[in-house]
Amino acid sequence: MTGIFLANSLRMITLLGKETLRIVSGFGDLAIFTAQSFSAVVTSRKLLRRTARAIYEQGTVCLPVILIVGLFTGLVLGLQGYHILSRFGSEGLLGAMVSLSLVREMGPVLAALMLIGQSGSALAAELGIQRNTEQIVALETMGVESHGYLVTPRLLAALLVYPFQTALFVVIGFWGGSLSGSALLGVDSGVYWSSIDRAIESRDLRECFIKAAVFGLLSVTICAYQGFHADRNHSETGARAVSAATTRAVVISSIMVLITDYVVSSFFI
Repeated sequence: MTGIFLANSLRMITLLGKETLRIVSGFGDLAIFTAQSFSAVVTSRKLLRRTARAIYEQGTVCLPVILIVGLFTGLVLGLQGYHILSRFGSEGLLGAMVSLSLVREMGPVLAALMLIGQSGSALAAELGIQRNTEQIVALETMGVESHGYLVTPRLLAALLVYPFQTALFVVIGFWGGSLSGSALLGVDSGVYWSSIDRAIESRDLRECFIKAAVFGLLSVTICAYQGFHADRNHSETGARAVSAATTRAVVISSIMVLITDYVVSSFFI
C-alpha cells in the first residue's frame, strides 16, 4: 500500500510540475510575442493605414454593443441602487453610487468584456485562419515581418479604442441611471447630476482610463497570440484548431481582465 501511495504521489507531483512548466513557458512566449509586436513599430510599413483599419474594427464595429450594454447597465444600477439607498433614506446619493460603480469598476470591465467578445474573438479567428491556410508563413517567406503587419496595428488601436469605448460606456451608463432613477423612480434630476459631480474625482478617472488601456493591451495580445499560434495544439487541426484557439482567446482574456482588475484596483484603494 505504501508503494502504491508513493507511486501515485510521484505521478501527481510530476503532472503538477509539467503543468507548471507549461504555464510558465506560455507566459514567457506571450511576453516575447508582445515585445516582438511592439518592437515592430519601428520597422513596420504602412502602419498608420493598418492602425486606422484596426481602430475601425475595434471601435466603430463594436459601438452598438457598447451603447446597448452601457445603457442597460446604467438602468439596472439606477433601479437597484434606488431600492438599496431608499432603505436608509439616502436616495439623493443615487448619482454617486451609479457614477462610482461605473467609473471605478463596471465601466472598464464590462466594456473590455464586450470588446473581447466581439473584436477579440474576430481577431483570434482571423489570425487562426491565416495560420491554418499558411498565409502567415507566406508573409514571412516574402520577408514581411508578420508581427508588425498583423499584430502591431491591433495593439496600437487597442490603446486608443479601449479608453474611448470605456468613456462612452460610462457616459451612457450615467444617462441610463438618470433615466431609471429620475424619470422612472422620482429622484430629482438636479440632485442626481450634482451627486455625480461631487462624487467623481480625478483619481477615479485616472483609474478608469488606466484600467481600460491595460485591459485593451492584455486582451488584444492574448487574442492575437492564440490566433497566431493556433497550430500549436496538435490534438486539433484545421477548422477545429481555429475554433479551439478562438475559444481559448475569449476565455483566457476574460479571466485575465478580472484578475488584472483586482491587481490594478489594489493600487488605487
